[in-house]
Amino acid sequence: MKNEKAKTELLNLQSQVNPHFFFNMLNNLYGLVDKDSEKAKQLILKLSDMMRYSIYEGQKAYVTLQQEIDFIYNYIELHKMRYHKDIRVEFDVQVENENLKIMPLLFIILVENAFKHGVEVLRHNAFVNISLVTKKNEVTFRVENNFDIEETHETGIGLNNLKRRLELAYDKIHSFNTSKVDDVYTAELSLKL
Repeated sequence: MKNEKAKTELLNLQSQVNPHFFFNMLNNLYGLVDKDSEKAKQLILKLSDMMRYSIYEGQKAYVTLQQEIDFIYNYIELHKMRYHKDIRVEFDVQVENENLKIMPLLFIILVENAFKHGVEVLRHNAFVNISLVTKKNEVTFRVENNFDIEETHETGIGLNNLKRRLELAYDKIHSFNTSKVDDVYTAELSLKL
């Protein structure tokens, strides 16, 4: 019964990732519709591809690492299309086995936060560095971004959701750490699969 309760809670948390992500993106698209309708159309198509993944793959217990990598690339491309400022985004992937199975939509919260609290707030020199490295059965996902040191952020629903999902699905086989040094925020998640 305890196991069933944990599975139910995990599914509930997983289903919250989609609305949270898409709510933020739709708010961003709203402002673009009048400014640049052609760009808005392209963004909507890209967003629909991402929604398809979230709806169909996001409800599964596990997906391949490659599917998550593709989803993150789409997310990055979506953001590059919508910004009218110069941003530096790097996504370094060093994966030995792209068929490793992981819980879907696990990394996107960290990427989304880097854009939301860094790129969207900064006027100049915004950067997001993302890396995904696997070694045998260990996956390390790291996101580093700069932010406006004057802005204060409370931990939102996304990070709390992620932490709980990790407790339920990867208890005792994960580590998750965040740090702030000057104007650089770093989040690192490691899983032993």
